[in-house]
Amino acid sequence: MSRDGPGLLLRDILGGRDPQVAAVVEVIARTRPDILHLNGFDYDFAGHALAALQTALREAGADYPYRVSLLPNSGLATGHDMDGDGRLGGPGDAQSYGRFSGQGGMAILSRLPVEAGAVRDFSAFLWRDLPGAIPPTLDGTLFPSPEAFAVQRLSSVGHWDVPVVLPDGGRLHLLAFHANTPVFDGAEDRNGRRNHDEVSFWGLYLAGALPFAPPQGPVVVLGDANLDPDDGEGRRAAIRALLALPRLQDPAPVSSGGAAAANPEHVGDPALDTADWRDPLPGNLRVDYVLPDARLTVTGAGVFWPAPGEDMADTVTAASRHRLVWVDIELP
Repeated sequence: MSRDGPGLLLRDILGGRDPQVAAVVEVIARTRPDILHLNGFDYDFAGHALAALQTALREAGADYPYRVSLLPNSGLATGHDMDGDGRLGGPGDAQSYGRFSGQGGMAILSRLPVEAGAVRDFSAFLWRDLPGAIPPTLDGTLFPSPEAFAVQRLSSVGHWDVPVVLPDGGRLHLLAFHANTPVFDGAEDRNGRRNHDEVSFWGLYLAGALPFAPPQGPVVVLGDANLDPDDGEGRRAAIRALLALPRLQDPAPVSSGGAAAANPEHVGDPALDTADWRDPLPGNLRVDYVLPDARLTVTGAGVFWPAPGEDMADTVTAASRHRLVWVDIELP
């Protein structure tokens, strides 16, 4: 896997000349999901960038009047040497890798109203407080130091519970997250262990094992887990456990583009893959998920990844290495 570059910036959206932004807008306008979870979107306090994207989408025929954007942990200064390189103030010394506070955040756009006052942000939850956490150690000592780990938050970007208001007045809880990549570390396996525990958070939350009451209504877990159940690096037990939770269902969305990009060294079904990294390693992987509550009726699912030569294939490639994962559910 590779660390994603800078997120979408305000100047890119307003300038109207950036081909990646144009491709992103075209993909969203073509698929027109009612609820959209965006990853790798830089946060700004006043929300100018997200508002600009809303305008661009509205002009393209996809209107999203409701939005959620919260300060991510990426780039958030700690005052500690978090990466163990003996220096302070670098991008690796933030709560999560970032050259500035807010880099590579996430956002939600929705056609359905969001119950803004009930949004729960778990981003400040400390890694050490997670039941069963597997903290990084080196030579029997917490890495990079006990003092640094004491302030280390679990979420590399964020874990949110966002309730949206359904037509019947009920609530659908969006459990949104973007987990750390499990590579770019050393023998301590700091990133791999953090990724494992970030993915494990939702199972513990739904089981009532955390100091937060779990939602009683239906949920959808959605986001970039940066973890494939069969291929690539990482502690795969975490994503396998999430996929196997009785509270959730896996619609197993597929695409013709993923199938066409099959890597012979991979074990999993390539049609399920959602991200396109270079071959042969890590190759294409399934790392992005939409997992509805088992009580919901799924009427369709897929990965918007046309095969080469099909309509929108070049646009999808220009938009992102990650493909849009969609799931249709029957609302009350």
